[in-house]
Amino acid sequence: MSAILTLNAGSSSIKFGLFDAESLEEEAGGQVERIGAPKAELDLEIPGQPKVETRMAIPDHRAAVAAILEAVEPYLDGRPVVGVGHRVVHGGPDHGAPLVLDAANTEELAALEPLAPLHQPHNLAAVRAAREAFPGVVQVAVFDTAFHRGHPWVNDTYGLPRRFYDMGVRRYGFHGLSYDYISGKLADAYPALHEGRVVVAHLGNGASLCAIENGRSIASTMGFSALSGLCMGTRPGQMDPGVLLWMIDDQGMSSEEITRVLYRESGLKGLSGKTNDMRALLESEEEEAAQAVEYFVSRVAQEVAAMAVAMEGIDALVFTGGIGENAAPIRARVLRALAFLGFTLDPVANEAGDERISSGLPALVLPTNEELVIARAVKAAL
Repeated sequence: MSAILTLNAGSSSIKFGLFDAESLEEEAGGQVERIGAPKAELDLEIPGQPKVETRMAIPDHRAAVAAILEAVEPYLDGRPVVGVGHRVVHGGPDHGAPLVLDAANTEELAALEPLAPLHQPHNLAAVRAAREAFPGVVQVAVFDTAFHRGHPWVNDTYGLPRRFYDMGVRRYGFHGLSYDYISGKLADAYPALHEGRVVVAHLGNGASLCAIENGRSIASTMGFSALSGLCMGTRPGQMDPGVLLWMIDDQGMSSEEITRVLYRESGLKGLSGKTNDMRALLESEEEEAAQAVEYFVSRVAQEVAAMAVAMEGIDALVFTGGIGENAAPIRARVLRALAFLGFTLDPVANEAGDERISSGLPALVLPTNEELVIARAVKAAL
């Protein structure tokens, strides 16, 4: 008997899961939040039991991994951890499948940090911490970009001189673990839809859409970096690149200043002037909050239509992610905007959180499970 540990690291958090290595049954999970703050929080969730919250000092990702190990130790019950799986956001042009990590290829992945500065450095920090905690244990990277590596060329490139494409400037797409899971869920529960043309909306603090035809990614709203496409929590999504030239030439802004604006100050937070929390925006009576929500919904609806064009039609829409799974008002407004495509909102089903929330074309709400996708990849590597 043995176990698999999964780590999904962000800048100040790590989601984790403990799985039986044979059955892949999840035995424990949770997350560490506010790494580096005076009082970080570790949430431990055991199936069928109340969530346990613990506050403690966790200065860095190495300490966070140690805290996770201490939390799950009672549920290992003496079994060894035989594999650790990591979500790594960017795999670049060369990695379309999970990768067994060593010191050399971990540093190669570090060269991609400028393409995903909010995620890649912290993903790799968790890799290094886990290698110290589990010397000799198989470490596997599962890439958010991998699911999109089969895009048709027209959906993979930009209108730039071709030399840039040869240098790696292309539309990588992200949230691939989530899309992989949802595609498999559709294959099991809705095989006819899986064989058709589905747009999956992964809506959260990071947000994107994916056009999936017969289980294969055809197009994604995210591109070279995780900045493009939809309006997100703190990222702007689609914008005129001329704005960046204006920031440099007219405003005299540095690369570091522009990076801060694009990654940390824009999106819902920038538009509302206050917060990137969709729940708070929906509850607010301030005009700026309403405008931020209106812009978010508009961008989602426009890009769903664009994804339908990429597939020459649409057979279903799936909502997932924190906002997609939990924000009924957002789902309702998106579907009303897409009524011309054949979606008819069922308001009762939507408010109740049912799996299907429309008549006409199917609109579904399916929870994602990135940790299980990681665990499957580790089991395959073992």
